[in-house]
Amino acid sequence: MSQNGAGVDLDKSLGYLLKEASSALRAAMEEVLRPLGMSVTHYSCLELLAQRPGLSNSELARGAFVTRQSMNVLLQALERDGYVTRPAEAPVGKVLPARLTPRGRRSLEKASAAVRSVEVRMLGGMTEAEQSDAFRILQSMIHSLRDGDDDA
Repeated sequence: MSQNGAGVDLDKSLGYLLKEASSALRAAMEEVLRPLGMSVTHYSCLELLAQRPGLSNSELARGAFVTRQSMNVLLQALERDGYVTRPAEAPVGKVLPARLTPRGRRSLEKASAAVRSVEVRMLGGMTEAEQSDAFRILQSMIHSLRDGDDDA
């Protein structure tokens, strides 16, 4: 409990618990991705490009929860190492849409399997109904925070 009754009781704070779960998930993901030569951000970028080819640097940064500058550095490294390709010139405006190369797809396949193993471990103590409830509840929380309580 907090001192002098002020502040948030961390033992009963949903936000704190979500942050702790997020931190534990990230650490577990880093642990299985490290032997593959990847970070969580590297994996997230490849996964986003597999599902949405042609995303811009800004779109990838938002999807991976990093700054545009961090994503730009990562994209340059991924391009240099043959995981992604980007056109030399922007087809429209300034955007250089990125796409996975065959090497990027092979690397992603291994990483996705490793990440799935972490998610299976994370959900291991839950029934299918509890897992469905957890997904629904988390999606509802995200919706409420992003869209406000217009629906209430």
